[in-house]
Amino acid sequence: MSINHTTGFILICLWALLTLPAQADTESHILVQDSPLAGFQYHQGKALWTEMKVGDRLDLIREPENRHDTRAVRVEWRGQKLGYVPRRENADIARLMDKGSSLEARITRLTESRDPWQRVRFEIVLPLK
Repeated sequence: MSINHTTGFILICLWALLTLPAQADTESHILVQDSPLAGFQYHQGKALWTEMKVGDRLDLIREPENRHDTRAVRVEWRGQKLGYVPRRENADIARLMDKGSSLEARITRLTESRDPWQRVRFEIVLPLK
């Protein structure tokens, strides 16, 4: 029997899932997107920079009444506004939030850079229950 690379990869993944011990605290999720933080330089990010850590939870707040972008999704850390999901990447996130999806976000990278678009990267996930 001949097994191609794709079939072999799938078989290895299935074997790993079936043979690894189940852990009750393991959280499953779907990665929806990974983005830079928009507007970092205009909000609280600079003041909070030294306190933020990779892995920190972020809150996503929908702003359908935003006068600049009706699909706006604000990003907060511990109740402080850091910026927004980039406008060019927010349509699907806004749609999911408007339909009641429970999305989660967390910081994935912090980089000291003069370019504010490179300072903070974050991911948005859809938890599987």
